[in-house]
Amino acid sequence: MAGEWPLFELANIARLRSGFPFKSESWTDEGVPVIKISNVKDGRIVRDGCGFVSLETAMEASEWTTAMGDILMAMTGYVGEVARVREGEHFLINQRVGRFEFLENSPVSPGFLYCYLRHPEVRAQVEMIARGSAQPNLSSADAAKLLVPAPPLPEQRAIAHILGTLDDKIELNRRRNQTLEAMACALFKDWFVDFGPVRAKMEARDPYLPADHWQHFPDRLDDEGKPEGWEKKRVSDFLSLAYGKSLPAGKRHLGDIPVYGSGGITGFHNEALVNGPVVIVGRKGTVGSLYWDDRPCFPIDTVFFVQPDARLSFCYYLLESLPLRDMNTDAAVPGLNRENVYRLEVTAPSAELVSGFSETASRFRASIAAIFKDSEALAQLRDTLLPKLMSGELRIADAERFLETRP
Repeated sequence: MAGEWPLFELANIARLRSGFPFKSESWTDEGVPVIKISNVKDGRIVRDGCGFVSLETAMEASEWTTAMGDILMAMTGYVGEVARVREGEHFLINQRVGRFEFLENSPVSPGFLYCYLRHPEVRAQVEMIARGSAQPNLSSADAAKLLVPAPPLPEQRAIAHILGTLDDKIELNRRRNQTLEAMACALFKDWFVDFGPVRAKMEARDPYLPADHWQHFPDRLDDEGKPEGWEKKRVSDFLSLAYGKSLPAGKRHLGDIPVYGSGGITGFHNEALVNGPVVIVGRKGTVGSLYWDDRPCFPIDTVFFVQPDARLSFCYYLLESLPLRDMNTDAAVPGLNRENVYRLEVTAPSAELVSGFSETASRFRASIAAIFKDSEALAQLRDTLLPKLMSGELRIADAERFLETRP
């Protein structure tokens, strides 16, 4: 992929240093956020599941406060995953999250190195370096041997700008989908948790939903505080949770079927366990995590997948509204007991409202799927452009003109 450009060992570009070794007693429920290896994912910092330490502890580790532009790499487990710290992101870095510290007069710019490390071929090289134990580990010394091409610095900056533009579009899409998800969750909460339309009717406020939905909401709450005529049911009346299947990394074959663990997609395989759309629930590890995928996929044995008795979109947002993340039943290894989930009580609306919500939620899901597909295309374009730009097969000016024509 390097083309005609000179190659430098990473040792001559930057040093990869592991973060601060916080002690187990340092962790708190709130305070200063700390990035762990699982938070470094797909080019960005994922805030869910980060740790916290007190301000006093943070002061001791202040050297490991992130700054805008820092490049981070997971050195254990999710080895090779990289992220770049964006504006306004202030965290501490836990051990085994590496930060690149660039040498003075480095022949490679930070922006270019970040783009290079994100390419799938390079990620595979890093994973190969880290292999050799049950838990992949990347040492600073081993990382130092990685070869990195060094085009002239103006070319590096131009390449980083082009690929960064694609990354920015992908990030914008991610935020758009985040907003759509939040809107769908808020709609479910308003209809079926807060009973907003019922309360609006009781207060004689104007309708804020279409008439075909509004007419199905009762106009008062009963003595139990639920909409009149609605029943108390259990989660088991709407869905069941099936176990995923073991699929060790050594038994996976090259393919495009996403493999889901409780932390999300952990790799790919050539065979699906379930067809999409499917809802996946974290069982071990990241308890109560929720994922929707429209594609066929392979849920492994650290997750459940939903077998719905109601519309799948209703089941998904029903689960989203429940405190699944707080239902750990195993202190040693976090676990979710599905029988405990089944017993949770929910207020059951009429069939018309379940159908009405599901149709609306399905439109949200269709928009989310279309935006996700666009992001996949952008990522593929980014990964295709990088070797072509670096080899000189594609000129910088041609790539810039091409991006200007893309919406």
